This record gives sequence, structure tokens and C-alpha cells, in this order.
Amino acid sequence: MRVVVLGAGESGVGAAILARQQQYEVFVSDRGNIQDQYKAELTARGIPYEEGRHTESLILNADEVVKSPGIPDKVELVQKLLQQGIPVISEIEFAARFSQGKLIGITGSNGKTTTSTLSWHILHTAGLNVTLAGNVGRSFAWQTAEDDTEYYVLELSSFQLDGIRQFRPIVAMLLNITPDHLDRYDYKMENYIRSKFRIGMNQQASDHFLYNGDDLNIVHHLDEIDNPAQKININSGRINGTLLELDNRQYDLASTALRGRHNAMNALFAIQLAHLLDIRPDVIQQALESFQPVEHRLERVAVVNGVEYINDSKATNVDAVFYALEAMTQPVVWVVGGQDKGNDYGPLQSLVQDKVKAIVCMGVDNVKIIEAFRHLHLPMVETGSAQEAVERSAALSAPGDIVLLSPACASFDLFKNYLDRGRQFKDAVLALQG
Repeated sequence: MRVVVLGAGESGVGAAILARQQQYEVFVSDRGNIQDQYKAELTARGIPYEEGRHTESLILNADEVVKSPGIPDKVELVQKLLQQGIPVISEIEFAARFSQGKLIGITGSNGKTTTSTLSWHILHTAGLNVTLAGNVGRSFAWQTAEDDTEYYVLELSSFQLDGIRQFRPIVAMLLNITPDHLDRYDYKMENYIRSKFRIGMNQQASDHFLYNGDDLNIVHHLDEIDNPAQKININSGRINGTLLELDNRQYDLASTALRGRHNAMNALFAIQLAHLLDIRPDVIQQALESFQPVEHRLERVAVVNGVEYINDSKATNVDAVFYALEAMTQPVVWVVGGQDKGNDYGPLQSLVQDKVKAIVCMGVDNVKIIEAFRHLHLPMVETGSAQEAVERSAALSAPGDIVLLSPACASFDLFKNYLDRGRQFKDAVLALQG
């Protein structure tokens, strides 16, 4: 069997390693440049690869193709493969064939990484043999090839779910669905919603499907899925201040690093998973208290001259910023901007009016942001780098304030990616300390 892998990032190289372990003939093709670390891994295992091009004669003779989630189905090469009847699947689907582990799948427009990481942390704290993989942590395929574990917590994007066929999690979580990545779905929200619901399409009666009962996009489509799994409604009625009530048990977030109502919902999903796996309540509470937020997601950087700086660079859409602002309890200097994704800033208007004292735009083109919030008559400045944004924010803030980087936009106008943006922001904050 000949397996071709398109894309040589973490997931692609992991898929290639697993394919080689399974004694398949394997070839890796990346239209861009392959990072040195991944070249070394492929070379060490004798896996042939190419970079800077896709040679069709080496690809169209595949029995099966494992495609990077970053490659749209619409591209010509993928269409040619499909027209020839060659299956094109995701690395998640490929790895699930060979893993003996019990799979927990987590998807949603916002909160995936926090919920996945928290779920893994609770299970790990309870002593379970568990790996965090998927869109965060290690490649699922790579982990399966080298050290298959009893449980996997998998963060799954809609792009990854588009490439599954038989993938079946024993517990599936659908956290929320808000407009995002619509350019990949013909600008039709219905298509995006269906993609998210694919997470449960192969579940059986013994499995569990956890969903956000407050999200109308989910509730209105729940009856459309042919899914015999046991459905569990996770909703904000279980939140009472910092207290969470679930299955006649109570958990307190007051002494945890989980801020805001959205993180309380994330915690409810993770706690429900722990209950399904019979983890003791005292272990769950201990894990909640020892959990550290993921980098670039409401990450507390430092307090400088009485001002708290928070890095929420992962907030690349309006809904993520809504959750961030909602969680703030002190006056906010808001650092916003980047490459616009067709944003509608309407949902943020009341929160900005109530919580924001100044706006610092950080991007090449800030016109849309300025127009959206001009009527609030807040101090508003434009900056062209993370360092300049931090310096201007410091000048606009006072002790007791929060400087919040929560951009609502992609990062590619000034930065390599949201990670680069967040790290440059943190470096600039630490530079203020001298």
C-alpha cells in the first residue's frame, strides 16, 4: 500500500512515521519549506520527501492520501485525487485506525485548547495514562507510532473533522459554534456547523456526546444528527459565581487560574468528562487548582507599576474577544488589530463601552476598528509593533488597570503567527520592568 502525505508539519510527519511503522510505502510532499527538525526525522527513518513543490506523478499513484488540515479540499491537486477515487483523509483518521487508546474528542469555535488541556490535566492528575494530542500537544499519529497510551484527549478543528471517516471518540465535546473560517465553507454557516457535528457521527450507544445547551447553533441542529450516543447538556445554569454544580457535586473556581464565565463553561465540560471516567471529586478540585492557563489564552504576563498585562493573542475572532472582555473586572486598555477576517464588531460595543478606557490599535490597517468604536470617544492610538503597542498602553494606563492583548484578528500583517505576536507582546512587557 502506498500512502502519500501532503504537508510536512507536526501532523504530516507523524502520519508518515506511523505509515512507515505499519510497513507501508510512504512519500511526503510539501509545497513549502520543511522545517529542519522535521527533515531530520524523515531522513533518520529513510522516508522520502520533497519540498517546494507537489510532483503529481509521485502523488496521483497513491492508494491513500493523508492531507494536512491547512490544505483546503478545493485546491486542484486534492480535486484530482478525489476525481481518481483516491481516499483523502486527515491524520486524525489515519492514527485512529492503529491506536488502541480510548479517544476523547473536543471541538468548538472557541475554548478548545483550554478545555482540552484542562481535561488532560485532570486525567493526568488522577493517574491515568493519557496523552494530549490533535491540534495541540503531540501529533496523534506520532504518539500512536512511538508510545500508544490508554487515553487520548484530542483537540479537533473543523478542518481535521472534515477528513474523518470512521473516527469514533468515546466522549465527544461540542463547546460552541460561532462564525469562523467561513471562507473554507463557501461562506455558509450551515456548512461550518455540519463540519463541527462530524465529531459525533460514528459514536455508538455506549458513547457520550457533551454539548453546550446555551448555544442555539448547536441546539437547533441537535436533532439532525443520527447519533445514538448519550447526550449530555452542559449549560450555564450550573454556574453560580465561582461555584460549579454538576451531578450533585460542587466545585469552586475561586482559587484557580480560570477567569470568566467562558472558562467556567470549559471547566464544566472537563469535569463532566472526569465524572464519566469515575475520577474522585477531591482529585478534580485539586486538578482545577493546580491547572495553569495555556500560553496566549488570557495568560497573565506580569504586573508592572500596578498595571496587569494579559496576553490573549489566540483571540483571533470577535467571539473570543467577547469572552475575554467579559472576564475583566478592572478598567481595560485594549490592544486590538491585525489582519481582519471580515469581523463584525457590533457584539463588542456594550462591553467596550462598559469596560474599556482606551484602545491601542496594533496593525497595518486599523481603519475598520477605528470606525467601529469612534463613537465611544475613547482615547485611541495606532501602533505598528508589539513594542510600540505596549509602550503606548503603559502611558494610557494607571495602577489597577489591565492591559489586554486580545486582537480579534489574524496576526499575519505584522507577525509570523499568533504565537509570535503573543511572545513579542510578552517580551515588550518584560522590557518595561527594566
